[in-house]
This record gives sequence, C-alpha cells and structure tokens, in this order.
Amino acid sequence: MAKSTFPGYPADTIPFLRELSNNNDRDWFASQKTRYEATYIDPSIALMESLVTPMKRISPFLEVKPTKSRGSLLRIYRDTRFAKDKTPYKTHIGMQFRHEAGCDIHAPGAYLHIQPGQTFLAAGIWHPDRDPLLWIRQKIAAEPREWKQILQAKAFQAEFTMEGDSLTRPPKGFDTDHEAIEEIKRKDFIAVSPLQENAITRSDFPELIIKKLRLTNRLMMFLCEALELSY
Repeated sequence: MAKSTFPGYPADTIPFLRELSNNNDRDWFASQKTRYEATYIDPSIALMESLVTPMKRISPFLEVKPTKSRGSLLRIYRDTRFAKDKTPYKTHIGMQFRHEAGCDIHAPGAYLHIQPGQTFLAAGIWHPDRDPLLWIRQKIAAEPREWKQILQAKAFQAEFTMEGDSLTRPPKGFDTDHEAIEEIKRKDFIAVSPLQENAITRSDFPELIIKKLRLTNRLMMFLCEALELSY
C-alpha cells in the first residue's frame, strides 16, 4: 500500500474529546468551534481520504465517504428526542465504512471509534434485523466448522475478540444440542480490536486500520455469504 499522506490526528484531539465530556453543553461547544474543526473534522476527513483506495482493495463493496456530513463520519450531535440523557454532543469520533448494500438492508461493515480510554476498530454486523439474523444463524448451523475456524484463526484471535449480546436460550427452530449453539445464540456478530490511543496521532494510522481489517476478511465474507451479498 502506498504511504499515506494523512499526518495523524493532532495531539489535542483526545484532550478536546475529554474536555467535551466534561463540558457537554452548547455554549462551551460554540466557544470551541475552531478547535472542533481542527482536531475533529479536518483530520477525520484526511483519514477517510487516505482510506478510500486501500479499503477498495480489501473489498470493492466497502464504502468510504470522506465528507463532513452524510458520509462515513458520524454526526457529533446526539438525537435526544427520546433519550433520558439530554447532553447534546457525542464525546467520541465515529466512522462507519458500510457495505454498499447497507442503504437497502442491514449489511456487514467496519467501524472506527475514537474516545479517551476506549478507542477501537470493529468489523461485522451489529444488531441485525430479524431476517438477516436468522440467515446468519442458519449459515453457522450449516457450517459450524468453517465458523469455528474463522474465529480461532491465530492471526484473527491475536487482534480481535467477538463482542455483543447473546440470547440466554437457544433461538426457536434450532437444535439445542447443536455443536455451535452458543454461537447461534449470538444477537451480534461483531469483531472488536482495541487501539492504542497514541496510534491515532501517527501518520501510519491508516495502514494500521487496513492491516487489522484484512484479518477480518473471512468473517466478513462468511456474513456476506449468509446475506447473499458479494464481498
């Protein structure tokens, strides 16, 4: 992969997010608008721009949209209409790299999360809808050894762990004695890799993201096959 022109997030990005967490109100945010642009928006767009081509080499179906709004960068503004927590801003940077089918169905994708003390990269599918969830479970039931090999691959295990919620009881329609019943009980199929906080300030951060995401290729292919999607 060609060397990235991404300079790294500024050293002030994590302090900005930490201060936002302690001053989560509109007046403080308005006073920090220039800082927000310099530590949050501008480097995030630069990072996304550096990921467009290498992400397509991982999969031509994963989309990176390097725009300030309506793209891969998630809005900092919280939807508080039905939330008990009325603080107006998210205190992290979130980016989603969606499968191109994601606009039509709940499809697998990748996600980057930057937050003081909780920075990570994820790949897979989170809270799939009823039908995609059923299809993934059916594929695991039909191909338990393939699923096991994916999750137990040494390179994958060294960087990623499977996270998310599971049912307490086997789902209806599946053999309670199936060898992969604990995997079938999953409600989320998401692999998470923690990232060192200082990694985001390095110019080779895009290369690190791509290197880690390559380790999830078999997982992503399995999930996409379950949903009859190309990858």
